[in-house]
Amino acid sequence: MTDSRFPAAPGDKKALEEGDVLSPRFDADGLVTAVVTDIADGAVLMLAHMNSEALALTISTGIAHYYSRSRAALWKKGESSGNVQTVHEIMIDCDQDAVQLKVSVAGHAATCHTGRRSCFYRRVETADGRSALVMTDDQPRFDPEKVY
Repeated sequence: MTDSRFPAAPGDKKALEEGDVLSPRFDADGLVTAVVTDIADGAVLMLAHMNSEALALTISTGIAHYYSRSRAALWKKGESSGNVQTVHEIMIDCDQDAVQLKVSVAGHAATCHTGRRSCFYRRVETADGRSALVMTDDQPRFDPEKVY
């Protein structure tokens, strides 16, 4: 999918992978994957999706915007919680179908809607052939019931 804000991806693989033109390769649903990491320590905070409007707004404002697949709507991260993500750097992967946002988080310094710093707060452990989830962050930074 192409958008007038972003040129079509070059047909030349070398130009796509080594060139200086941002031409995101949006999937059939018009989305690219966004990996969000903390600018200070590199921790993975969340994984989200961006459509062309979210990517363009993020680039132009320096504030992270995403596309919510469940709500089918654009969303400015932190708009209701106060946990706004300021974007310090945007990286794009080799074939331009995923971005990494390096951010700092305002408010409670929490990214997850559960009140935790990161959406990745459980580790998968396997014992006796069974997998289980083990909590790695059981200290929410805010009460989601009061914020959302």
